[in-house]
Amino acid sequence: MTKILLVEPHFPIPQKSRNHKNFLPIGLLKIATYLRDHNYQVKLIRGVPKNLSETEEIKKFDPKEVWVTSLFTYWAEYVRVAVQYYKNLFPRAYIKVGGIYASLLPTEDVKYYTGCDEVHQGVIPEVEEYTKSHSPDYNLLGNVNPHPIDFQIIHASRGCSRYCSFCGTWKIEAEFKPKISIKNEIQLPGVVFYDNNLLMNPYIENILDELIDLKKVGRVKWIESQSGLDGRVLIKKPHLAEMLKEAGFRYPRIAWDWGYDQSQYIERQIEILKNVGYKSKDIFVFMLYNNEITFEEMEKKRIESWEWRIQIADCRYRPLNSLVDEYNPQVTGQTSDDYFISQGWDDALVKQFRRNVRRQNICVRMGHPIYSSIAERKKLGKETLKKLRELKTIKEKKAFLRTSGADWWIPGRLSYPKGYSHQSKSDLSEV
Repeated sequence: MTKILLVEPHFPIPQKSRNHKNFLPIGLLKIATYLRDHNYQVKLIRGVPKNLSETEEIKKFDPKEVWVTSLFTYWAEYVRVAVQYYKNLFPRAYIKVGGIYASLLPTEDVKYYTGCDEVHQGVIPEVEEYTKSHSPDYNLLGNVNPHPIDFQIIHASRGCSRYCSFCGTWKIEAEFKPKISIKNEIQLPGVVFYDNNLLMNPYIENILDELIDLKKVGRVKWIESQSGLDGRVLIKKPHLAEMLKEAGFRYPRIAWDWGYDQSQYIERQIEILKNVGYKSKDIFVFMLYNNEITFEEMEKKRIESWEWRIQIADCRYRPLNSLVDEYNPQVTGQTSDDYFISQGWDDALVKQFRRNVRRQNICVRMGHPIYSSIAERKKLGKETLKKLRELKTIKEKKAFLRTSGADWWIPGRLSYPKGYSHQSKSDLSEV
């Protein structure tokens, strides 16, 4: 049997999140299933061995090939470290690099930077076809996960025909390829769709009908879509919202990629979701910031979302060819040498918008009209918190927090970094 070692580099993901639905190495799991069923001996490792005994165990495996996956381009350094480590450990092994970073940048650049022998771009067609009927082997994650995985990742389609300039999907998966059916792929009670545009699938009604039937018999408990639901499709086919709800989709996300002038259009999408039973606090809107839209306009979008009482999934923009991102929320005064900062933005504005979104989301989830960091950390005491909730107006709550020695922040107002004098107060009142 030919031995192949599959490697997920040691990306900067907290250990507690390594098996989160957003970070499972699904590509490697699919490849492992395919190779194993085609008479290859496969081993999966995440990062590098932690001690001598683990190193010796990997050395005994002695693979003929090492396949290293990649994620974001700005995590390319972690891929390079993994390639060099296993190249030194197995000098006779043939090393391949695939994944997002490998697919977005020129092949020769990836080979030169990482030192690998081969670069694979895009999906592996035979693997993708095979896993339509053969589920990825989640048991391979057992060595790092003491709890069983209770969800699976599904693709009902590949690609997207929207061609948004900030998104690399259409470069990695150039052709939109939808599936007619997925019911035979469902094995676990939780389902997470990794489709880039789930509702664009021309067979979406059939797929949702399958999921509804599976939910009725208890084979599906809950469903999420990692990417946003295409609002343009939702407005044309509002009945899809009812089907999503009946199938068990939770925390629906829509995208507000462009300017404030889209607000009425976004509100229509929210109302469609609310009309079928979704609570506003469980609806998310994706917002791309640190890009072409100014901080002031992003704040208008944030405040409008507050009026709707929905949550924001904020996405800090980074160019598709960016190889460095040393953004650190705990450090002030970072520059474009540390991470990408768009024209018209600076480090203080980038971090302030993220801070505003976080505080606002807490207010939405908790149903509070005002935010206090001390209240969030529950350092006010139960009786004080109870009194705070009982007060009716924001003015009363502010006064109460002030007498309690607590800070406060109001979501419905434009909020600049402390000491920032970009605009006069009269300007702020007009935004």
